[in-house]
Amino acid sequence: MLDKLHHLRDEALAAIEAADSSDALEAARAAYLGRKGRLKDLMGDLPRLPAAQKPAAGTLANEVKQALTRALAERQKKLKAPAAGSGRPALDVTLPGAHTELGSRHPITQVNDLLVEVFARLGFETAYGPEIEDEHHNFDALNIPPDHPSRDGFDTFYIEDGGRNEHLLRSHTSPVQIRVMESRQPPVRIVVPGKVFRPDTVDAGHFPMFHQLEGLYVDEGVSFADLKAVLSIAMQELFGEQTRTRFRPSFFPFTEPSTEVDVSCPFCAGRGCGVCGQAGWIELLGAGMVDPEVFRHVGYDAEKYTGFAFGMGVDRIAMVKLGINDIRLFYENDARFLKQF
Repeated sequence: MLDKLHHLRDEALAAIEAADSSDALEAARAAYLGRKGRLKDLMGDLPRLPAAQKPAAGTLANEVKQALTRALAERQKKLKAPAAGSGRPALDVTLPGAHTELGSRHPITQVNDLLVEVFARLGFETAYGPEIEDEHHNFDALNIPPDHPSRDGFDTFYIEDGGRNEHLLRSHTSPVQIRVMESRQPPVRIVVPGKVFRPDTVDAGHFPMFHQLEGLYVDEGVSFADLKAVLSIAMQELFGEQTRTRFRPSFFPFTEPSTEVDVSCPFCAGRGCGVCGQAGWIELLGAGMVDPEVFRHVGYDAEKYTGFAFGMGVDRIAMVKLGINDIRLFYENDARFLKQF
């Protein structure tokens, strides 16, 4: 009996090791450990053995059963494991590949980057600043005192700070111009892109958060002619060489004289259409010569230096350039809209 058990163990282990699939392994298990398997048959002979041989035969039979059970489990793990040296699960190369959809930059980001590039070619470096500002940089240093009526459209979104409302979400990127002038002496030639916040009622042309790009050039002898040249060239770079610019008198607290800047409608070449309201012009910028009072706030000699500043809404530029009629489309996160750009 002991010899038969040893022989069965060696034969079963060899069959288990030779199994090259789950089906072959299951066949080996059934042949040796199944209810009608060979080990079951041998154990059925145990009661007929002499009493002196029963303990040794029973112990060996259990050991054989345990050895075969362990061998089956180990072989099953090897069959399910990846190929040796692959380091990862087996790959079925016949399966179709997973489709990865490529994204793109947001249209506002694309137009913002284009504006920065245009002004970089005109000699302007890019400056950035905090979106949470104090009243000094957002208003006072820009010649907008607390009682100035122009604060009505800006004086909002305050943040409580120890019981005092001294900080707010910036209403324009002009505070960065102040911070740059406080940190260096002329010449200064910068553009400042970024998000700004105002209490605008949401409609097709307004949103309480939007994007601006402002510019500043300060040096000796800077004139309004320089301002007109820079903005005319920039608008032609944006909308084409045929683009014309028009400068109309206006008012801003931090520039004097001030101007609104229109461009000839790129959709009708200035002839008049529904986009420009039949006027042939679209208002895009505000600009002017820096008010000497602003220079005094930052410690510049207003008798020695002059400069100009300008600002534009990146969202509005994007709407005109891309032919979009509703600013809300930029912020609804609708992939059907964004995929077009």
